Amino acid sequence: MIIRENYLKKIRPFYEKNLIKVITGIRRCGKSVILKQIIEEIKKNHVSDDNIIYVNFELIDYSDIKNAKDLDHYIQERMKNKNKYYLFFDEIQYVEEWEKTINSYKAKFEENISIFITGSNSDLLSSELSTLLSGRYVSFKIRPFSFKEVCEFKNLELDKYKLEETFYDYVKWGGLPQRFTLNEEIEIRTYLTDVYNSIVVKDIIQRFQIADIDLFNRIAEYIVTTPSQTFSVDSLVKYFENNDDRRVSKTTLYNYLEYMCKAYLIEKVDRYDVRGKRILNGKYKYYLTDLGLGQILNISKKEQMGAYLENIVYNELIYRGYDVKIGNMENGEVDFIAMKDGNKEYYQVCYYLSDNHIIDREFHIYDTICDNYPKYVISMDKFDMSQNGILHKNIIDWLLKD
Repeated sequence: MIIRENYLKKIRPFYEKNLIKVITGIRRCGKSVILKQIIEEIKKNHVSDDNIIYVNFELIDYSDIKNAKDLDHYIQERMKNKNKYYLFFDEIQYVEEWEKTINSYKAKFEENISIFITGSNSDLLSSELSTLLSGRYVSFKIRPFSFKEVCEFKNLELDKYKLEETFYDYVKWGGLPQRFTLNEEIEIRTYLTDVYNSIVVKDIIQRFQIADIDLFNRIAEYIVTTPSQTFSVDSLVKYFENNDDRRVSKTTLYNYLEYMCKAYLIEKVDRYDVRGKRILNGKYKYYLTDLGLGQILNISKKEQMGAYLENIVYNELIYRGYDVKIGNMENGEVDFIAMKDGNKEYYQVCYYLSDNHIIDREFHIYDTICDNYPKYVISMDKFDMSQNGILHKNIIDWLLKD
């Protein structure tokens, strides 16, 4: 397994802090591996194994720890000296009222304890942490592999001309780490189907007590098989009335979309009025956290390579720490406005710049943006087609840059 330095460098400054370190993310994105990598780093600082307590609540070995008191008893039995302890609890949502024990130990031992927890999205969502942990925490969201991490995992030479096969595999099957240990397509499809069903059943249907499961599944399938599209609730209501002969209330649609976002299956992106400098309500874009989870449902629909590449660029920008919006213009739409550390970048994404019409569309959208921030066009083309100060990048080359 590769060292996921992009996340470790963010968590590392808090190793010795009294704040609770909470690691979140979509199922099977590698949260447990991150915990183990943190443990290895802490051991290098001359911390004894006796002062590291690690529990994975998905293992049957710990099935007798059912509630806060059981967890308290388990920890007390293992704290034998006065040295600092490091507690790691993986998938802690299986313990009833776990937050009581975590808060208690944080307060009781103050600077002499460091606590790390992960949890699946069914019971440990970032929107709820402020209530459960009273704000005494820092959270870190883990994502599936970036394309550069895939290349590192496979020990591939970073040459864009040799990596197209790997890239198209990444577009199709996504970046959940464990799927790269599987060789056959049927194995990958089965694995991703199991992950998708776990998210839908455990993190959404059971958690939010959805009664009309058929309707939810239809809405989820539509959203995950049409990534990078602009949706309004009104348009979705009309779609299901016209195509499925189903009447769906706006409230139900809003709720179902929110549930999918809370489970990290999809992410909602606001549209930003570039001229008016304000967020536009009513229409949003949704991107898949992992494209592979859309592929397993996308059996009868044709591939949408432009939309897939747009989804990958969005995920990469988030991975790199940008705040991302859709740019609404009078003459069209800029795919992404990416902001970080007071700076701004603009991105247009397409499959190929195959004719003059597409070239004009992608480059001239920037004509009315008069600032001096970097402007990019990203595509599969291998030849540099930059013009008028607008930078053109091959997507593989862009993904592999530092």
